[in-house]
Amino acid sequence: MRVLGLDLGTVTLGVAVSDALGMIARPLITLRFEHEDFQHAISQLLPIIKEQGAKTLVLGLPKHMNGSLGVSALRSQEFKRMLEEAADVEVVLVDERLSTVAAQRMMIESDLSRKKRKQVIDQMAAVQILQGYLDRK
Repeated sequence: MRVLGLDLGTVTLGVAVSDALGMIARPLITLRFEHEDFQHAISQLLPIIKEQGAKTLVLGLPKHMNGSLGVSALRSQEFKRMLEEAADVEVVLVDERLSTVAAQRMMIESDLSRKKRKQVIDQMAAVQILQGYLDRK
C-alpha cells in the first residue's frame, strides 16, 4: 500500500510517494494553486490519491522550534480536515521542523542548480516528511 507525503505551502503542495512496500519515499509532483485556495489543491490531489491507491497521507505540521503551533500549523490542520472530508483517507500530521532545510542541504550537496532546487524543493520536503514517517513505522 502506497503512502503519500505532503508539504503544504500557501501556493504549492509538494507531493511524495512511497514504494509499494512502504519503505522508500520519492518525489512525485508539486501542485500549484492560488494563495491559500486549498479546495483547488485538494481537487488536484484527489486523482493522484486514487491513481496511487493511497489510503494514508502524511502531512507536515510546521511547528515552531519551541514546539508551539503558529499560523502555518493551523493552516495544515485545516487542510487535514478538508482533505479527510473530501476523500476516504487517513491524514497523519507529523512534525516537519527543518524538513525544508534538510531538503535544501541534500540538493546543494547533490550539486543541483539554484533554479532546479527552486522547482523541486516542495517535493523534496515532502520526501523528507514521508521518509521520516516510514522510518518510524
